[in-house]
Amino acid sequence: MNRYFVNLPLRAILNEPGRLDEFIERKIAPEIGFDALTLDSVEPRDHEMIAERVKSAGLSIGIHLPFHDLQPGSVDHFVREATAKRLQTALDAARIYEPEHLIAHAAFDFNLYRKVYDIWCDRSVSTWRDVLASWPNHPPLYLENTHEKEPQRVLQLVDQLAQYDDRVGLCFDIGHWFSFAGGVNKNDLDQWIGVLAPRIRHIHLHDNDGSYDLHLGPGKGNIPFDELLANLNHQNIHPTVTFEPHSSADLELSLDFAECQMWSSARCS
Repeated sequence: MNRYFVNLPLRAILNEPGRLDEFIERKIAPEIGFDALTLDSVEPRDHEMIAERVKSAGLSIGIHLPFHDLQPGSVDHFVREATAKRLQTALDAARIYEPEHLIAHAAFDFNLYRKVYDIWCDRSVSTWRDVLASWPNHPPLYLENTHEKEPQRVLQLVDQLAQYDDRVGLCFDIGHWFSFAGGVNKNDLDQWIGVLAPRIRHIHLHDNDGSYDLHLGPGKGNIPFDELLANLNHQNIHPTVTFEPHSSADLELSLDFAECQMWSSARCS
């Protein structure tokens, strides 16, 4: 079991020679990001080849499921059907990798569904139940906060889905909290961690200055990582972790952070 994961888009593996080689040579466990266009352009043998290379190196694999244009809780049943179909194709591909975990976006849109949240939540739970039923022994699925403005929206969704599937948990993305949820101004990390603590199983770590989701290496932005680690330690939360750098320089900062700071306060497997 690896101590942490680093994001690696499937399209990068296929289109940028050397990216997967670097992860294997440096013993970095990848969280492979799926997107619709790439999934539609590859064959099962491509997934099998990638999975075999990573597993032969003794590395674990995480899978980040597609999220663009997907809305599991949509009021439009045609949209939900399309969402379920895309998620199903992604799960079929994910099974080839035998991943340690799956990540998906909670995808609550405040502007669209703030007045009908309970209806949205019920529909989202129904979509996920149907999709996950095709993989009875699926690895843990962690739903991730994205544009949600407060933690209760994500928690309720995970709580309701976990009633049917105890392998569902929550991925706390601190970069999304700081930028999209306004954490840069609200300074409410204690509240978020306090509310989400019972369901946090995984965290996404990257930095930004609060203006947008920049995916910088830790220390290049203004996110209070010391506060995060102290909160996790106080709540006795020991999540697995994925770093999400978007450049080579930010990858190095992420790896330095992992080796020099993180493991004193949070244990990652």
